[in-house]
Amino acid sequence: MTTSVNQFISELDGGVFEEKLAHILSDVASAVTDYDRKGEVQVTLKMGKIKNSHQVQIEHTLKYKKPTNHGSISEDNATSTPMYVGTKGALSFFPEKQDQMFDKKGGINSEVTPIRKS
Repeated sequence: MTTSVNQFISELDGGVFEEKLAHILSDVASAVTDYDRKGEVQVTLKMGKIKNSHQVQIEHTLKYKKPTNHGSISEDNATSTPMYVGTKGALSFFPEKQDQMFDKKGGINSEVTPIRKS
């Protein structure tokens, strides 16, 4: 199983990344046609392991430059999202397997690691 790119993009920053990307693509494309000059959109993804887990922290940056009548406007926006790494490196916001928290009678499953109180 590999990463579903559509699902991956839609899960970054709780769906906000996808909305920002859609808005930026449309905004830059509109400015390119209005001013007959090139624009640019960059997506940068950086990953780092979250210690003692099967997760990575993904830093995602959107950077764009759109033409104006007498120059250009540019901006960058950076956020991050933790993701689980599953079979064959498949990335997902949710783990592939999750232990059953409750037994058949509704009690807490003793095989699940309890949450530590701080």
